[in-house]
Amino acid sequence: MSRDRDEAGRPRQARPRDELGRPLPYGAEGVEPVPEQALPPEETLAVARSLVAQGRPFAAHEVLEARWKAGPDQERDLWQGLAQICVGLTHAARGNRVGADRLLERGATRVDNYRARSGPTYGLDLVEVTAWARRQKS
Repeated sequence: MSRDRDEAGRPRQARPRDELGRPLPYGAEGVEPVPEQALPPEETLAVARSLVAQGRPFAAHEVLEARWKAGPDQERDLWQGLAQICVGLTHAARGNRVGADRLLERGATRVDNYRARSGPTYGLDLVEVTAWARRQKS
């Protein structure tokens, strides 16, 4: 089978996915995909929070990843750290505690590094975000 591609020829995953981002067979009913384009920072956070609350941390990671790739370099640690925390939550939900703990810590460390540089927080309490992420570890 050839690889799924968009109209510009870029690889895209057309297979449906479950709530934890695992691919399902073609034709199966999966969860609603998230937008691939970056959202403004505050909207990114609102959508990501909603997705985590719905038990969809993998989708939250995708929304945060789009923001990190489109955002300014000086904010990379914030968005990448938040995305890694969501991947850690995904690993935990899939039963991979070792991977979960590693990504939760890696994400929290990135957010800590960002906080130390005093960049915009978009209303987040970064101390609480990192403390919460670390409490999720086993």
